[in-house]
Amino acid sequence: MDTYSTYDVSDDERELAGLVRGFADEVIAPIAYEADRTHTLPLDVVAQMGEMGLFGLPFPEEYGGQGGDYFALSLAIEAIGRVDQSLAITLEAGVSLGAMPVFRFGTEEQKRALLPDLLAGRALAGFGLTEPDAGSDAGATRTTARLDGGEWVINGAKQFITNSGTDITRFVTVTAVTGENDGRKEISTIIVPNGTPGFTVEPAYDKVGWHASDTHPLTFADARVPEANLLGERGRGFAGFLHILDEGRIAIAALATGAAEGCVDAAVDYAHSRTVFGQPLATKQAMQFKIARMQARVHTARLAWHHAARLRDAGKPFKTEAAIAKLVAGDAAMDNARDATQVFGGNGFMNEYPVARHYRDSKILEVGEGTTEVQLLVIARALGLA
Repeated sequence: MDTYSTYDVSDDERELAGLVRGFADEVIAPIAYEADRTHTLPLDVVAQMGEMGLFGLPFPEEYGGQGGDYFALSLAIEAIGRVDQSLAITLEAGVSLGAMPVFRFGTEEQKRALLPDLLAGRALAGFGLTEPDAGSDAGATRTTARLDGGEWVINGAKQFITNSGTDITRFVTVTAVTGENDGRKEISTIIVPNGTPGFTVEPAYDKVGWHASDTHPLTFADARVPEANLLGERGRGFAGFLHILDEGRIAIAALATGAAEGCVDAAVDYAHSRTVFGQPLATKQAMQFKIARMQARVHTARLAWHHAARLRDAGKPFKTEAAIAKLVAGDAAMDNARDATQVFGGNGFMNEYPVARHYRDSKILEVGEGTTEVQLLVIARALGLA
């Protein structure tokens, strides 16, 4: 069955999705278990993704991009998330959190200097927002940056930062308090190159899932960077990153949809091949109904992120729709992972099976880039309830 035959996608979009799905099946799926087991991001595969143009999909050609849109990027992320969430989040974060802030808020000089390598997959960048005491309440940022002799002097800590410690990580963009306005924190955004004295990428986390994704805490102790490393307008860093997060929620919803579909694919294959009491598991109505519900979740999640992405690309408001998409798709991924593990029985508890990895990986889809509770708050506010 053509996965996208019942959806409003163009021939070019369908071709892109098919190309990336084929790459995911042929290149990523065979190495996914070993990468997960060894907690290793396969940079050779990242390089191939760069050569395919995936990191440059939603950017103009003048900076080395593909001239596409966010819908195209999300199609690619969904296709990869179906077989491996770690590489899907590497792409999602590399674009939404690494390159997009530079494209949205950078000077022309910053764009020309930083974007070409990011869009080609030759370099990665991190997005330093979350702190030990500032997660959903990102306005509680404590990291500070003060000007001294034409340089920003940065002190503080960030946590859960994706793509921050790879061999090809070029820089991290961090939010920091740069002053006060009318008693409120002035939060700005600053580019900190890897290797800056006083900037330490701490040892990687021992995570429940996303084992092949690169994630570190960061510390800053009098780390000095040029004043020109300010990204965007001073004091507008927090507002800018909120917009970046709104976009990122669409891409996370696409990743979650891919994960949910991967669980359906695995469950269908296993139900046909597994024999119980002399008959294929697929003949049992309880299994049929369970997998049918899983497919319904995939369909609903895909419609949700498609709608949000189309709104975003049309320049229309999409904040609430992005929150709905992330909420629905995150639930679909977690629910489908649980049900697929049940279909597999004892084998579903073994890490060499993809459903086991989806079971571990999918929980973070209800937390990262805005928790389920944050999405509900965004939706409630749109209804005038908060």
